Amino acid sequence: MPELPEVETVARGLRRTIVGRRILSVWLGKTDFIDDPAAVEQFLPGRRIESVERYGKFMLLRLSASMTAQADGDRGEPEEDGASLLVHLGMTGSLAPSLADQPAGKHTHVRMQLDDGRELRYTDPRRFGRIAHLAAGALAQVLSQFGADPLEVSKQEFAQRLRSRKARIKALLLDQRVIRGVGNIYADESLWHAKIHPERLGSSLSAESAEHLRGELRKVLERAIAMRGSSISDFLDADGEPGDYQRHHHAYGRTGKACHRCKTPIRRAVFAGRSTHFCPKCQPAPRSRRGKRGKKKRLRR
Repeated sequence: MPELPEVETVARGLRRTIVGRRILSVWLGKTDFIDDPAAVEQFLPGRRIESVERYGKFMLLRLSASMTAQADGDRGEPEEDGASLLVHLGMTGSLAPSLADQPAGKHTHVRMQLDDGRELRYTDPRRFGRIAHLAAGALAQVLSQFGADPLEVSKQEFAQRLRSRKARIKALLLDQRVIRGVGNIYADESLWHAKIHPERLGSSLSAESAEHLRGELRKVLERAIAMRGSSISDFLDADGEPGDYQRHHHAYGRTGKACHRCKTPIRRAVFAGRSTHFCPKCQPAPRSRRGKRGKKKRLRR
């Protein structure tokens, strides 16, 4: 599933290509991933795309207020300002502009005709994504459910969000209510760089360890953005190009391969319900965990 670097990559591509364009019409195919298809069809035509932003793993297409046409041709009052199109790419979704006369792919479910002869198309074979047209108030309510952005969060807030919770650090990094935008790939990578075992409790981190993790997480995300994200299976950017950061993973997906620091084989386990990759030597298990393993070994004897 695209994480912060992949979504930021797509958002940057769309900023270059569709900001300022007006949506003339909307065509919808399958709509089971759209919150209110009728609202998308009704409110998008006539609106200009003012900006494209990333919010965690979501993209926001900020829309202008449109003018409702009167029967006599006069312009009506503007609709509520601040509406946006909220887009989540899910596991296999893509959002990219195409020439209107270019054949649409098999799994293209949304086509927005733009005023420059192109279409903004949403394609998603598995339809695990989400699209919603939200007025300003509804959007604020949705966004309030998410935690801090890891590229913007302060030292104090990051430490407070992790150290105040008695949950495993891997689970905290994946919890979008705590830190938004981080998923399995970049949680594993940042913990490897910070030399922190994924089973460590957030409350067990010192202030120094929390700050070290914040710094490593930020470096990992910034490197991944610079390389257009990680293309594990389906991810393509707004230009249809794959990312390159998967070539530089140190932990994620490297089960059995030598750790780039100490040559110990990378181990895979399941924490927080997710596959987790780590170095058992560079990222030592917490003492309580080591004690449990020792007890199990003694019982087997």
